[in-house]
Amino acid sequence: MRKAIRAAVCDMKMTPVMCGSAYKNKGVQACLDAVCYFLPSPVDIEAVKGTNPKTEEEVFRKPSVSEPFCALAFKIATDPFVGRLCFIRTYSGKLDAGSYILNTRTGDKERISRMYQMHANKQNPVDGVEAGDIAAVVGFKDIRTGDTLCDLNHPIVLESMNFPEPVIGLAIEPKTQKDLDKLGMSLNKLAEEDPTFRVRYDEDTNQTVISGMGELHLEIIVDRLRREFKVECNQGAPQVNYKEALTKTVSHRERLKKQTGGSGLFADMEFEIGPADQEFLDSDDYKNGKKKCSSSGVSLVAPSTKTT
Repeated sequence: MRKAIRAAVCDMKMTPVMCGSAYKNKGVQACLDAVCYFLPSPVDIEAVKGTNPKTEEEVFRKPSVSEPFCALAFKIATDPFVGRLCFIRTYSGKLDAGSYILNTRTGDKERISRMYQMHANKQNPVDGVEAGDIAAVVGFKDIRTGDTLCDLNHPIVLESMNFPEPVIGLAIEPKTQKDLDKLGMSLNKLAEEDPTFRVRYDEDTNQTVISGMGELHLEIIVDRLRREFKVECNQGAPQVNYKEALTKTVSHRERLKKQTGGSGLFADMEFEIGPADQEFLDSDDYKNGKKKCSSSGVSLVAPSTKTT
């Protein structure tokens, strides 16, 4: 049965489904055994396909040490002792600690100072990685989830990951003023680790809104803020800023007459206001924020004496 299931999985005709609970530590061992039994090894898969960023031509990398180095960054994590960790899956070639690689997203060189083989929360230092290895690297400046890391002289861009848009938002604020800066740094680190987690500041409501893939997702984020970053925060539903818009054009006339001695005051103003036309909305001043509103026409009647 295992041989037949493995063949079907390798041909992508069958998807094994396992039951269990990581929280209760049930089914975890069976799931890891199924990975060894059913999932293909790197040599069972054909060469990975990518694109040359310079020529836009298709490029293939076989799972061999003799091929140029190519890897995909699939996770960013923060370790309290080591710092930022980048988990990579090596598709081809070999990379030694202390070497330079190319990040095809930024076009910059990155130096990988150290490498670790991860075992749960333990890190075993390694001198290098080869095709088929999964490791965590340290020392980089700007690597994000989904970046392709490759040989300096043989650039390639692998198929990037597509992340869904968040479906729920939550407004949070620190309980004390001293936690304000700590909250911002903590949220930025969490957003770097998890591409499906977003942070934004709503200028209309003056709220910090975090967004994720569900209530449980955001509950875990808030719990990590408390446990890992020691930040206590209040949470609640985001406020909605209601706005009104003009739907039709109207005319209005206002007259001022005030006799308080001397020449007195008199003014007569008539104006027309309505929705802005498309020409105004397409103007550079409106797009740059210089014009906030517009009336379709304004006419003033000159006063007979004095205007204020």
